[in-house]
Amino acid sequence: MQRQLAFIQQPEPHHPRSQLSLLSLRERPAYRATVQPETCTVIELLAALIGGAQQLEIAQALIGKFASLRNIYNSRIEELIEIPGIGQAKAEQLKAALALGLRLTTETTERTSITSPADAAALVQNEMALLTEEHLRVIVLDVRNRVLDIIDLYKGSVNSSQIRIGEVFQAAIKMKASAIIILHNHPTGEITPSPDDIAVTRAIVQAGKLLDIQLLDHMIIGQAGRFVSLKERGLGSL
Repeated sequence: MQRQLAFIQQPEPHHPRSQLSLLSLRERPAYRATVQPETCTVIELLAALIGGAQQLEIAQALIGKFASLRNIYNSRIEELIEIPGIGQAKAEQLKAALALGLRLTTETTERTSITSPADAAALVQNEMALLTEEHLRVIVLDVRNRVLDIIDLYKGSVNSSQIRIGEVFQAAIKMKASAIIILHNHPTGEITPSPDDIAVTRAIVQAGKLLDIQLLDHMIIGQAGRFVSLKERGLGSL
């Protein structure tokens, strides 16, 4: 008599339910971000952006690793994809979304007029305060001090040996502008003008006189809304 083999069915592995599956439709991040974005937590907004069944777990892992949106914005793609559930495409999407959020804080429907150093700082403060390297930007202005463009000119150490004065005025000449303001950030948060900052300012002022394009100010952007105007301090022949 042929013996029959008995097969014991192995239990299926247990997969914990995602946090999203435990929420009602109105409690889910995508719905809340659409209907009540101002009441959402950072994790909920990140989760809505990430999408998928594990969106809340991934968002929590992001904040757990980077602690803040600022650190996520400044992170490298390679660091983001170390988080389980985030691939190359999702990491790029996160970086782009955070960059768009910063643009929203400075976007206007009409040309902005600059009437004070605070006006100029407000255009770039939110973004430049997040930068981990020095950047030099040029605000190009028309005859009524309305903003024509903001040019990101240099990245890295901003000093007189690297700055080419012709490049500072290049966009202004092309746009037939009447004035410019230059700004650079100090990632350390220290905003005291250095001797090199003052020397660069003097050189740009002199070149502007020859080109009939006035340098209205040179500003140093720090963190937490702090900035300094060389014009207000009477430095660099301004």
